Amino acid sequence: MKNIIVVIGSFIVAIAFNLFLVPYDVLSSGMSGIAILIGILTPFDIGLLNFLLNVPLLIIGYIKLGKTIIINTIVCVVSLSIFLYAIPVVPVADNILLSSIFGGVFGGAGIGLIMKYSGTSGGLDIIAIILSRSSNVSVGMLLTGMNGLIVLLSGSVFGWNIALYTMLSIYLTGKVIDTIHTNHIKLTMQIVTSEGDAIRKELIDSIYRGITLMDGYGGYTEEKKQILMMVVTRYETMQIKQIVRKYDKKAFINIYETVEVDGEFARN
Repeated sequence: MKNIIVVIGSFIVAIAFNLFLVPYDVLSSGMSGIAILIGILTPFDIGLLNFLLNVPLLIIGYIKLGKTIIINTIVCVVSLSIFLYAIPVVPVADNILLSSIFGGVFGGAGIGLIMKYSGTSGGLDIIAIILSRSSNVSVGMLLTGMNGLIVLLSGSVFGWNIALYTMLSIYLTGKVIDTIHTNHIKLTMQIVTSEGDAIRKELIDSIYRGITLMDGYGGYTEEKKQILMMVVTRYETMQIKQIVRKYDKKAFINIYETVEVDGEFARN
């Protein structure tokens, strides 16, 4: 199922490239953007270039990110290269501003979808995910920063008007990625329950997170309670709620966004 979604995301990215960005020489983010640049300046096929440029980073990703992500990334890189080769480069709109906006949005939607289902589009995405796991900076923001080099290349080759359109496209891509791929967002869960020990044991067995326990009592009922506090990612909240409800249907769960985590926190 994940591989199918990764292929769909790759198709959306290819649409963004060949129907919106490439016809106006507007570059995309990451290695794909560099592949577009070389493909515009040389007779080499963009799809083949995208594949070759990603090979070294796939090796790094396998070492740092593990087998699952890299298998899905290989699926993405191969399918994206095929789609870039098969889809004709034909502009949908006759306006470069509209093409830059929609190219950035579609590109971000495709990449965000791929990342949400444990993949990357290769290239700088791999580096961004590795850096994001050791910092509190989102993947989209890291990609936007690293892609400054592509903006400079675009400006020196095609002129600074095109560079500004490229910057707009890359910025929108990063924002849409962060909207869809929310794994960088940390949430604090406070669980007030009378079944704290049973819930704690299953959470420790099922969720790779630290848990802090506190004693409390109901302000109205004066009934003794246990309060479990843990910092998690957005994708873990549903599983945690299911575990809590398994033992205590009436448990009170408070979830709020964490601005920053300073200390040991597993990011894998």
